[in-house]
Amino acid sequence: MYIKKVDGPRAVSLDDGTVLTLADLPPKDTRRWVASRKAVVVQAVTAGLLSRKAVLDRYALSDEEFDLWAKAVEQHGVDGLKVTSLQKYRQP
Repeated sequence: MYIKKVDGPRAVSLDDGTVLTLADLPPKDTRRWVASRKAVVVQAVTAGLLSRKAVLDRYALSDEEFDLWAKAVEQHGVDGLKVTSLQKYRQP
């Protein structure tokens, strides 16, 4: 059995005790972004599993889009990422 060489850690432990691995991330060709997928990507960056640049390149995201996701998770949790809740959590 061969283990593919990857840059950085293969898995990280989150604050709640769960383990996040590269296999838990959405596929690279993801086009439909639901709140749970967005949250996993943000968690991967904050926990140090992937760098911000790697995530932006991997999923073809803009800096602004990722910043919006990270800010929504920080302020409102996963519910802040739901498209149906945008008006509820939008700041005036």
